[in-house]
Amino acid sequence: MPQASTALPASALTLLPGQVSLADLRRIHGGGVRLTLEAAARARLGEAQAAVQRILEAGDVVYGINTGFGKLAQTIIAPERLADLQRNLVLSHSVGTGEPLPPEVVRLVLATKAVSLARGHSGVRPEIVDALLALCNAGLLPRIPAKGSVGASGDLAPLAHLACVLIGEGEATTPEGEVIDGRQAMQRIDMAPFVLGPKEGLALLNGTQVSTALALAGLFGAERVFAAGLVAGALSLEAIQGSVKPLDARIHAARGQPGQMAVAAALRQLLQGSAIVASHADCGRVQDPYSIRCVPQVMGACLDNLAHAARVLTTEANAASDNPLVFTDTGEVISGGNFHAEPVAFAADIVALAVAEVGAISERRLALLLDSGLSGLPPFLVTDGGVNSGFMIAQVTAAALASENKSLAHPASVDSLPTSANQEDHVSMATFAARRLAEMVNNTAVVVGIEAMAACQGMELKRGPRSSSALEAEFAAIRARVRFVGQDRLLAPDVEAMRRWALRPLEEWPAAATAPLPSQTL
Repeated sequence: MPQASTALPASALTLLPGQVSLADLRRIHGGGVRLTLEAAARARLGEAQAAVQRILEAGDVVYGINTGFGKLAQTIIAPERLADLQRNLVLSHSVGTGEPLPPEVVRLVLATKAVSLARGHSGVRPEIVDALLALCNAGLLPRIPAKGSVGASGDLAPLAHLACVLIGEGEATTPEGEVIDGRQAMQRIDMAPFVLGPKEGLALLNGTQVSTALALAGLFGAERVFAAGLVAGALSLEAIQGSVKPLDARIHAARGQPGQMAVAAALRQLLQGSAIVASHADCGRVQDPYSIRCVPQVMGACLDNLAHAARVLTTEANAASDNPLVFTDTGEVISGGNFHAEPVAFAADIVALAVAEVGAISERRLALLLDSGLSGLPPFLVTDGGVNSGFMIAQVTAAALASENKSLAHPASVDSLPTSANQEDHVSMATFAARRLAEMVNNTAVVVGIEAMAACQGMELKRGPRSSSALEAEFAAIRARVRFVGQDRLLAPDVEAMRRWALRPLEEWPAAATAPLPSQTL
């Protein structure tokens, strides 16, 4: 599982529903942020709640307020049973399974659920949003099983587990890792468990917040391995003394793809001032294999996909995605389908493709480094070959993970299984689409880490002129983690050290490697 950013001292972040930025979401994911809600949102919450009360007082029958749910939407519920309706909804839908979601994901779930409700279309009390933010600020994170949502009608099961804590049921984890029950969690934020009012349980369960949080976490991990892939690719180019002519800005301007131009510019900046590049400027080398020559084209396409996914997910993190929605200007409550997470599913699938390709081209560069006929380096990057196998089997590990990612990259969004007696007959599978990103990011981090380690080995085998200041700093950072492989040794600890190198926070990467990323540009 990718590591979250190191927690910073608590700093305030005011949430403006509809205007929460990708940078804000990244801060929440990283931790150390104390969340508050803009004052105007409380008024919107109150107005929507009042609209729900007027419907009840008028005796109108409205789905989600005084009816059953899903296939039972035609069942009218008596006023004296409305509290039971909402409580039973939460309890009956708490059927998740699997390991709990990681803390950084749960923080995003709490924050985005609060933002969604605070758009003022859900009809819940302001105190519900207060409780969500208080739990997040206190580090009292509901234990939400990772599996059990199909990404339509909202992330029902996982969000039910969140709602359980608000009614004093379920479990939460403290900052120290202690598991406590929902009632204790509410006591620790000085709030009594809620008796949910009309529509409040449904508003908590409907919504795409779990899928969106998982997809955002995957996006943030993808940004890290993307930066690592750029650095590893530049190191590999230096190790084989590859040509920098394919990075010429005129080539990329002639095509006009934004990501491609940005990646080529990033690589030029990473290599700026390299004495290695200067040392073979007149060697007559014309063409390198595609894994070196076409890094801007491949990684640029990945970058464009990440940017598109980032825009979709930022929009969704700000969305009112429950059902029905309250419109206070007319007093109408209208049923729709904003809970359907198809945009999130597509975005997650796009991130998966990008992550898989970053790893795939990295594995090919690694294979190139080990092939003496192409690289000009000793076979498998080790002297005294035969007795020593060098990086031979490290590349096998990389190949295994790159292949695994190809299977995991199969689009989840193309699948659908009907639920709720065919009332909910097309679903997005967004939750799995997003959840599998963590494993894919981890796989790619290993692949890119091994490539970078091998590239440094190749550079050291030819050590003469030095590379650019940016790449020499990365060389030193890698050597601080793993030493030169003079003869065979246990490499698994080195592989793990390089996985962690690849998953460093963006702030620790050269500016050139992170400048084009969505977190820096959107």
